[in-house]
Amino acid sequence: MTKTSKSMDATSFPQILRKKQVLSMVGLSASTVYVLQKAGKFPLPIKLSQRATGWLDSDITRWLADRAAERAA
Repeated sequence: MTKTSKSMDATSFPQILRKKQVLSMVGLSASTVYVLQKAGKFPLPIKLSQRATGWLDSDITRWLADRAAERAA
């Protein structure tokens, strides 16, 4: 593997999740996610294009981990 191909490895790029994927992962409805976002309690999506948004997988994973940590506390 060359230096160039190592730097372009797909695992080094942030993974983007679309709305259906996020809703499936967190088990919430879209309206609940929007209410939580408005309250500052759920990660905001990033703008991908004029009409498309997505969430960073790391943001959603961290949000879920925080919920699990709250349960354990």
